[in-house]
Amino acid sequence: MSTHNQPPEDFHSPNDDVTFFTILKSVFSSFFGVQSNANRKRDFESGKFWHFFFAGLIFVMIFLAIIWGAVNYLIATA
Repeated sequence: MSTHNQPPEDFHSPNDDVTFFTILKSVFSSFFGVQSNANRKRDFESGKFWHFFFAGLIFVMIFLAIIWGAVNYLIATA
C-alpha cells in the first residue's frame, strides 16, 4: 500500500489546536489515567503548561469541595 497521500507524523492540522474544552477533557482524563497517546502528544506539543496547571488546580479544588460537602452531609445526617 502506498503512503504517498498520508501526511507525515509531525503534521499538525488546524483541528489539532488545544482549546478550552480539550484542556478540560485532558485534565479530566488525567484524573482517571485514560488519556490516549495521541491526545497526550497534542497537549505537550501544542498546549501551554500554565493552562493545564490552572485547569488541574481548579479541578482538584472542585473535587475536594465535593468530597468535603459529601462528608459534612453524611456526618450531619448520621
